[in-house]
Amino acid sequence: MKNLLKKVEPYLYLMPCLLGFWIFMFYPFIKTVFLSFNITNANGEAIEFVGFNNYKELFLSPDFISSIGVTIKFVAITAIPAILIGLGLAILANKKLKGSRIYEVLFAMPMAVSSAAAAAVWMLLFHPSIGFINYILKSQIGWLTDEKLALFSVALVTVWLNIGLNFIFILTGLKNIPDELNESAQIDGAKMGKKFLKLTLPLVSPTLFFVVFINIINSFQSFAQIKLLTSGGPANSTNVIVHEIYREAFFNNRFETACAESIVLFLIILSITLIQLKLEKRGVYYS
Repeated sequence: MKNLLKKVEPYLYLMPCLLGFWIFMFYPFIKTVFLSFNITNANGEAIEFVGFNNYKELFLSPDFISSIGVTIKFVAITAIPAILIGLGLAILANKKLKGSRIYEVLFAMPMAVSSAAAAAVWMLLFHPSIGFINYILKSQIGWLTDEKLALFSVALVTVWLNIGLNFIFILTGLKNIPDELNESAQIDGAKMGKKFLKLTLPLVSPTLFFVVFINIINSFQSFAQIKLLTSGGPANSTNVIVHEIYREAFFNNRFETACAESIVLFLIILSITLIQLKLEKRGVYYS
């Protein structure tokens, strides 16, 4: 009996955690997969099994195909700038200058702002007549109502939101580089550019890999700022996949379509993750 209790005891400690995972992650995922193969009613209950028909209709839908293109473009124009700006600010803050602690706090501040609050502030900044941006430019540009500018405007807000997190992670990675290595490089006469490429970048590559991974996933899952700033418009120019899922489920009451779109998004993110993990072995240096 005692031996049995010893074997069972570790799993009892894990039960609260496993129960939470089941309720909030595994069960919703399994239910989503199940509903994606069925026709649902207005309450989201399965009423008829249709197999892969929902997926076939999905890839024949111009709105969904458009949302995939918009999402890929959105990820590219948010993830890359956010990482590069975060890296630049981290390098600047890592220099032992007077007041560098103040810079660290200022650069990390966007991380403390919620997407909803940021969207409310940026909506005022983008306002065509009373917005600060148009006041500076002395123009009346419709940043959120112009099809050509709306996606870039929302991307700008997303980049601003992500900079703080990138900055903190990259700065932590830079601070973990031993001072002795930097001093040795300086004694050897290494120039700043060569020192960055040959020393700093390889040593901070595990952190950069993690930051790239997080930024791509966050960009794919961006929703709040898009919903509040443009609601997917104008003319679906900012209708990313997550917003398309929201619209199908809660406006069109097509829960089966929304579930199928969710699974497609999951498979896209999973594929990108597997590719990144494979590339990690080639491009990441672990000291």
